[in-house]
Amino acid sequence: MSIEAINEQLLRAIGVGVALLDRSSLSFHFHNDTFEEWFGAQVGINPLPAVFEGLDVTALNAGLDENGRYTAEIKHKKKRRNMVIAVEFTAASEGEQQLVVLVCQNITRIRELESMIDSYSMMVERNTREIKREKEQVEKLLLNIMPRSVYEEFKAFGVVTPQLYDPISVLMLDFVGFTDMVASADPSVTVTELNDIYSAFDRIGEQFGCERIKTIGDAYITVAGLPDPMPDHAKAVANTAIRFIRYLERRNKSHPHQWHCRIGLASGAVVGSVVGIQKYVYDIFGPAVNLATRLQEFSEPMQISVQDEVAKTLREEFEIDSLGERDIRGFSSQEIWRLNDSKREISQVKT
Repeated sequence: MSIEAINEQLLRAIGVGVALLDRSSLSFHFHNDTFEEWFGAQVGINPLPAVFEGLDVTALNAGLDENGRYTAEIKHKKKRRNMVIAVEFTAASEGEQQLVVLVCQNITRIRELESMIDSYSMMVERNTREIKREKEQVEKLLLNIMPRSVYEEFKAFGVVTPQLYDPISVLMLDFVGFTDMVASADPSVTVTELNDIYSAFDRIGEQFGCERIKTIGDAYITVAGLPDPMPDHAKAVANTAIRFIRYLERRNKSHPHQWHCRIGLASGAVVGSVVGIQKYVYDIFGPAVNLATRLQEFSEPMQISVQDEVAKTLREEFEIDSLGERDIRGFSSQEIWRLNDSKREISQVKT
């Protein structure tokens, strides 16, 4: 067997389509079995442009003239399957005859894998964005129910160590006539107005360094000095309480629903921790919370009751009027005091 015959047999055996073309007419001089398997019996009868319908003949000739090579990808439909073929043309000559060597590789599977990888990458990127968004939503939710430092501990260790905070000041607010309002008003209106008011309270408290602990219906609890110590925690809750009432007075002038509150302020020790396993709640417990709750019960509408420790701290900045002693459940007898703000009266309780 001659060398030429051996070479031809090898070309017919490999899984690459090979053809030899006339340069001027692009007609076939030779093609192997793989080439014919891919492109059918019309190979050898028709010139290359009829076989490769998507081939840019102008670009092919320009590439052969400039570099002696030209590469491209073509799509070919074989029965029901679309194939992607990488083609490489190389200029050659035999004597005076100008030829073109054509080598074809089936890269359909490669392109399918690339498409799958791109699709998978897009899916991973989309899922990553969704996870990030959900994580941010969860973080925002948790930060709404616990201080940031407590959240950071919870995120790092999965638990929160109960802490004793002493001293801090507690503000306990309760709305007057809320039960009757709920029974008579549209529920959506009530919830919408509560949301507006509590959002305003949150913004006011942030200005003075207060941390809102929770709301229980119409009860609103915020503190100063927790989780980070604050030397002027009593003044912080006092200023916050004053501005709560100012806000409600301004709001009542322009809204049909009138909101009036009672506020109690107290200083002392509390324990703070996350309570619950499936439904997490950050809560505080201790004498200061209990006393603030009792004090707001003794307040007149739109007034603030404050224990003696708080009153002593605020004497230098507020005018205080004594209103006599009261018995407070769970505590010793308390003397009520009234503070005068520049714009309104505030009542306080003295231990």
